[in-house]
Amino acid sequence: MFTGIVEELGEVTAVENLGDASRFRLRGPVVTDGAKHGDSIAVNGVCLTVVEHEDDEFTADVMAETLDRSSLGVLVPGSKVNLERPTAVGDRLGGHIVQGHVDGTGTIVDRKPSDNWEIVKVSLPEGLARYVVEKGSITVDGVSLTVVDAGADHFTISLIPTTLALTTLGIKQPGDPVNLEVDVIAKYVERLLAAGAVTPARATAAEAGAPDPEAAK
Repeated sequence: MFTGIVEELGEVTAVENLGDASRFRLRGPVVTDGAKHGDSIAVNGVCLTVVEHEDDEFTADVMAETLDRSSLGVLVPGSKVNLERPTAVGDRLGGHIVQGHVDGTGTIVDRKPSDNWEIVKVSLPEGLARYVVEKGSITVDGVSLTVVDAGADHFTISLIPTTLALTTLGIKQPGDPVNLEVDVIAKYVERLLAAGAVTPARATAAEAGAPDPEAAK
């Protein structure tokens, strides 16, 4: 599990095409400190497994499913990436619950700079808008952010100077793709409601402290 609080701005040092997969080599002195084979590291919000580790670099294999669902396929040697290690048990959760499982990719639509922050508009792929709400959380390229405005096919975020300086969101331009991960809790609630696990009658009874109407049948 991650929190969407990027630890460092890393760099892709090599990309090897393996046909239906790719092998990435990435540099990140902070996230590789103490890293070992099998560890997880989030790269632009995508949870990857450390295959090899040497000095301040690590190698990760990226399968076709990940390349199809994320923007990792556009990375080349020299590309900057957001890096984060998994949350340790007992640490403060500075962002929100992030799995590193990308739900889709959006596109930077517009940027409006201000004196102390910048408003960025991001497009939403079909099917994700229902999980994005005003003042809710969303992960963009692995960065935990608060939604300012939620539209039918887009959302906006407000970026502070620290985020602009320490993550790839400071250099992304209109037209650039970004990885998106919506709130997993919203997806679970939707699934449970669709399956009838929580009906209006049961929910009302629970709120009132009354016996479960379904259990009485």
